[in-house]
Amino acid sequence: MAEMQTLPDYPRGLTFEHVWAALMEDREQLNETKRIVQENARIIGKLGNRMGEVIEHMVAPNLRQKFRDLGYDFPSASHNSDVSDRANNIHLEIDIKLENGDKAMLVEVKTKPTTEDVQDHIVRMKKMRKYADLHGDKRVFLGAVAGVVMTNNVKEYVLKQGLFVIEPSGDTFSITPPDGQPREW
Repeated sequence: MAEMQTLPDYPRGLTFEHVWAALMEDREQLNETKRIVQENARIIGKLGNRMGEVIEHMVAPNLRQKFRDLGYDFPSASHNSDVSDRANNIHLEIDIKLENGDKAMLVEVKTKPTTEDVQDHIVRMKKMRKYADLHGDKRVFLGAVAGVVMTNNVKEYVLKQGLFVIEPSGDTFSITPPDGQPREW
């Protein structure tokens, strides 16, 4: 004898319109959640940028003296410089730039630098050299990476790349020069 299949019981009065309305309400809630997540990401991004600005302003005032102690005299310092050369497709931002007539030091400032940040800074240094060459600037360019939290492997990587490391030390900060000659661009 064949068994009869029974259909599941659905609540009486449940119609397609009820189901559709519930789905649309869920969709609205998902869209609102997505909007909230995007807004939080934007706010966190702004906080990260502000943190970088705070670090730049903490480091910059004494940076020239610290480099002077290492034998580099930079009478001029600037924050948040940018280079934009549309004709040659060269665009870069510099967190801190120290300068004199012969040399310029480009400092990348991060809360917690990564090896990718260091690689990006090396690309920035190459772009700066190209820009300088195209505009008759014969100065030597040196690089440094500053970080509040500098892991040992990132510090070693920065130094191996011929860049200076700037990191907190007590109530101030220290600069560690690379082994041997700093890399020049």
